[in-house]
Order: sequence, then C-alpha cells, then structure tokens
Amino acid sequence: MTLRIGNASGFYGDRFDAMREMLTGGELDVLTGDYLAELTMLILGRDRLKDPAAGYARTFLRQLEECLGLAHERGVRIVTNAGGLNPAGLADAVRRLADRLGIPVRVAHVAGDDLTAAHPGSLAAHAYLGGFGITQCLRAGADVVVTGRVTDAALVTGPAAAHFGWSETEYDRLAGAVVAGHVLECGAQATGGNYAFFRDGDARRPGFPLAELHEDGSCVITKHPGTGGFVDVGTVTAQLLYETAGARYAGPDVTARLDTVRLSQDGPDRVRIEGVRGEAPPPTLKVGLNRLGGFRNEVVFVLTGLDIEAKAALVREQLEPALGKVADVRWELARTDRPDAPTEETASALLRLVVRDPDQGAVGRVLSGAAVELALASYPGFHVLAPPGKGSPYGVFEDVYVPHGSVDHVAVLHDGRRIPVPPAHDTAVLDAVPQPSLPRPPEPGPTRRAPLGLVAGARSGDKGGNANVGVWARTDDAWRWLAHELTADRFRELIPESRELTVVRHVLPNLRALNFVVEGILGAGVAAQHRFDPQAKALGEWLRSRHLEIPEALL
Repeated sequence: MTLRIGNASGFYGDRFDAMREMLTGGELDVLTGDYLAELTMLILGRDRLKDPAAGYARTFLRQLEECLGLAHERGVRIVTNAGGLNPAGLADAVRRLADRLGIPVRVAHVAGDDLTAAHPGSLAAHAYLGGFGITQCLRAGADVVVTGRVTDAALVTGPAAAHFGWSETEYDRLAGAVVAGHVLECGAQATGGNYAFFRDGDARRPGFPLAELHEDGSCVITKHPGTGGFVDVGTVTAQLLYETAGARYAGPDVTARLDTVRLSQDGPDRVRIEGVRGEAPPPTLKVGLNRLGGFRNEVVFVLTGLDIEAKAALVREQLEPALGKVADVRWELARTDRPDAPTEETASALLRLVVRDPDQGAVGRVLSGAAVELALASYPGFHVLAPPGKGSPYGVFEDVYVPHGSVDHVAVLHDGRRIPVPPAHDTAVLDAVPQPSLPRPPEPGPTRRAPLGLVAGARSGDKGGNANVGVWARTDDAWRWLAHELTADRFRELIPESRELTVVRHVLPNLRALNFVVEGILGAGVAAQHRFDPQAKALGEWLRSRHLEIPEALL
C-alpha cells in the first residue's frame, strides 16, 4: 500500500502554476503546500494589524479557484499551512469559494498554535504543532485541511498517519515520514533547484517533488513524468541537510535520527529513503516569536574608478555627524570594481550603509537629507543606486520553548466538531549523540590548491539568528578527505565572518556529510537583515568557492 504525497509550494510566492501542474501531471493521493517561514509570519502579522480578517496566504485561494475542481475530480486531498495566523479565516474562505464554484468539499482546520496573547509585545507568537491534528481532520473525511504554524514535515506526517493508521508512538514510521516531509517541503529544491551541481541535469524549470510513502515509513522521492529538473541522491542529500543541524532532528511528534537515513538511486528520477529511526519527541514545543525591532534604512553609494578606498573614507567622514545618535550603523565596501575595466559598471565598487534605530526619525529624514546633500559636495563621480527612504520597520525573530501541555492543539472538523489533540504520549530530552567514527584518512599524495566545490556540494539556510551549512561528498574517496580536512577550525578559516562565533560541526557518515551550525551570524533573524545575505542562502556557495589544498586524485 503506497501513499503518493506531492508538494505544490515551498514558500509564500512560489510558482503559481505548480498546483495545477501537480494535479494534472500524474497520480496523487494528497497534495501539500508549504507557505510559511519565519519571515512570512512577520509579514502576515503586519497584514493582520491592518485587517483583522487577514493573516493567511491569499495566493492559495487564487490557486484553489483554478484547481479545486481538479482536485475534487481526481480525489486528491489538499493539506496546507497557508492558514498562517488565521487558519479559521482561510477555512471559511475556502468554503465560500467551494459554494460559489458548486464543488462539494469538506473543509477542516487545525487550531491552537497562536500563543500571541501569552507573549506581550510580540506581533505573532506561534507554536510549531505536529501532524496529528491534520490526521484527525482527514480521518473524519476532510477534503481540504488548513493549518496555521505546524512543522513543515507535519504536512506529510499527518496524512501518512491517517492513511496507514499509525499510532503516536510508532516512532520509526513517523520519523520516515518526517524525513520525506523535510525533502518535499521546499518544493523544487528536491528536484534540482538551488542545487550545487545544477549542471548535472536540466534545471531551467524543475518540476515539483512527490513521495511514494510506504506503511513502514520508507519512501521513494520522485516527480511527475515529463517535468523538468532531476532527482538523484545528491538533490535529496542537499535538501536533507537544509536548515538542519545534528543527528537528532526534533519535532513535536517524533525526533528523527538523520544519522540513520540511507539513500539509494532507485532508477531515473527516483531516490529511495529507508532505515530511518525515530525517538520520542522532546518535552517542549518550539514557539516562534516575531516582534517589531525598530526602523531601518539604507543607501548604496557607487564608487567608480581610482582611489576607491579614499572615496569610501571621504563619504563616511562626511556622514558621521548625521549618524552620531543612531543606535546601529554598519558600513560595507564591496570591491566589485576591476582595474582597466571595459564598462563603467565593472569599474565600480559599492559602499553600503545600513542604519537601525528604535526612532524612525533617526534613520529617516535625517539620513536621507544628509546623503542627498552630498550630491555635489563629495567624491568625484558621486551617485547612489537609489535615494534612501523614510525608514521602514524591521522585525526580530526568536524562539522560546513551552511544555506540550500548554498548547490547546485542536482539530476543527468540517462539521464544526472540535477534537482535542493530546500532547505527546512520551518525551525524551535531546541529549547529544556521540560523535561517530571517521573514515580512514586518504593516503598522502600530491595536492593542488583549488575550490572546495570541485569535490563537495553544499546547501545553507537560516534558523533564527543561526545559519547552517551542510557539506557533502559525492564519492567515498572524497568523503574520506572531507571528513578529516573540513574541521570547525578550517571552516572558520575559510569563512572569516565566523571566526569570532561558535561553529559546531556535526558528522553524518551515511550521507557522507558534515553539517556546520554558525551561531549568531544572522543577528536577530532574517527580518532584521543583519548581513548582505540575511538568510544565509549563499553561504554554502561562498564556502565552495574558497580554495584549499585538495588531493590531485580527487580533481
């Protein structure tokens, strides 16, 4: 017995046509859509300030207007977290849409994640719920299930538990579904999108992934026939490492052991995942807190030709009087210029000024006036990419933890009945996993200085203020070298931004992978835009571009 679960959205703003493509491209039992991220919750929170009836992903409704009839005809159930901050509101909107279209569907939703009232000063505070609220809705016959903040993997574990009749303590099966859900959650990232070795296949328009999930928790990751992109052990490995950390991947239903995952190519565009072990979940639930942190403004000065450093120093000195009382001032000089450049753009460097302060006035008119007044009184060739504005609010994200029992997890069925979802039956504190043995190091031999990316892939992402960088080898020989060469100290050497920060290395031999967590590199999270790449999406590619001594036998 196989359950075919597809994905049609990896974020709020993903490809609009994906829902139709997934419903018409091949057989499916369940179609999921992941619309939420830390930044999305802040955006939806600001929407709700303007309109209390808002707070959900409106794109989902527009997609459903085109596709609800298709899903009904094909018997495909839809499960989505597009409810955001207002799952009940979205469920009602779906019912109105179905009535208008004359399509008889049963719509249920999951409630209980909203803890904003318990956290004064937060714009949105939401617990990450598990999948058993979804399970209850589906077991009661729902065709569409809308949730708020659940874990991304819950969109798969909930339908799997409903379909196979799993209990809350069948941890190995649940862990297998968590791993499948983690691979699916970011859509085309599992099918060649954002992939280090994108030239291995046709990555121009990757299709969306699906999982053929089995009763024992194993699965095959694949995609509809004829769709773009590709699925191989590398694309699945990359997504498994995305926004994870060590061997234990904790969730509200189960802690999945990533060090037990076994991957194998099961044919073209098919990767089998098996062997996943699970443990009882931790005794607490994660709660994501979003609040307004103050106001932010920026201006980018273009410095062209000669004397770049001196020009940068001049404009900094000229603006210092206007910035004296600003709480946070950051300057970054990006040397994008080249000597004797053939175009003006390639002869130019960029000097970026970012300011933050609790007072909008301090970063608004004061800064914009001071910057604009330099137009005829600063370095030769003065111009900016765009004039600074009046200052815009920025967000701060943090996570706190609460006991399972402090959250009223409820499945609100299509007929209005409310079914409480009990907290986890058993829990276990997340102790550190002993470091596994490393493979035998390679024999000494000639080396050549070359980019790390010639022998290793990487994928990086954000979790609050931390970033993770997963690095994997594609051959056993490369893994033997990588495991010994890329230590936490070597990582700090290659990524200078991390030298004063805590870097934790996790070893995952089954995946031939290392996962590095860089604590605090993203400040107060993506909404604070602490650095040039605020979500660390390209941190892994930067690492791959760094040069070090690599055995010639691997090149």
